[in-house]
Amino acid sequence: MRSMFLCCIAMLTCFTLLGQEFNAFDAEGKRHGKWQKKYDNSDQLRYEGTFEHGKEIGEFKFYKPSGGKTPTAIKVFSKDNDTIQLTYFTAKGEVISKGQMVNKDRVGIWKYYHNGSNKLMMTEAYQSGKLDGQQLTYFENGQLTEKTTYVDGKRQGKRMMYSEKGTLLKEFTYENDQLHGDTKYYDTQGELIIEGTYKKDRKDGIWKYYENGKLIEQKQFPLQKNGS
Repeated sequence: MRSMFLCCIAMLTCFTLLGQEFNAFDAEGKRHGKWQKKYDNSDQLRYEGTFEHGKEIGEFKFYKPSGGKTPTAIKVFSKDNDTIQLTYFTAKGEVISKGQMVNKDRVGIWKYYHNGSNKLMMTEAYQSGKLDGQQLTYFENGQLTEKTTYVDGKRQGKRMMYSEKGTLLKEFTYENDQLHGDTKYYDTQGELIIEGTYKKDRKDGIWKYYENGKLIEQKQFPLQKNGS
């Protein structure tokens, strides 16, 4: 009898612990321990993760309303600071992009991938939620297609564009997110075909046009209206 009694107590204790496995609160009413939340009127998970006295800790998985068991995003929260490691996924579980956030601001290097592959499509550098540093874009074969520099969220300095074989095709100069400075265009063989200057997003000064390496035309900008 004593053995049966102890067995019943153990079973009741087990059921009680299972009932408290998710969505518990601490003495101050803060979420504490493992949590799961489902979409309204659905068995589909919306998110699951762990709280420590109201603060997200460790890995949290987020799901779409029809996402099944494949998360659309995973956030990993630091216990010691506000840094979050964030990864986005396709419906098939392939990585779309990943990077860091502090609170709601992107920071550091973010990486983006070509659809359905692990091939890098683009990297961006962020500081306090703004683009700051080089933005590099790649073809699927890994060749660099574009390189742009940002400062405090605005394009600054050179922007270079390349062919799939690595030939420089276009070269722009930016100042405070506007075209301002030298601009050059090249053909697929890398020969210069156009060069000129922009001033605050408008063509300015003499633009030169080449064919087979020879100067064939020059234009003065801004263009003069007929009769002026």
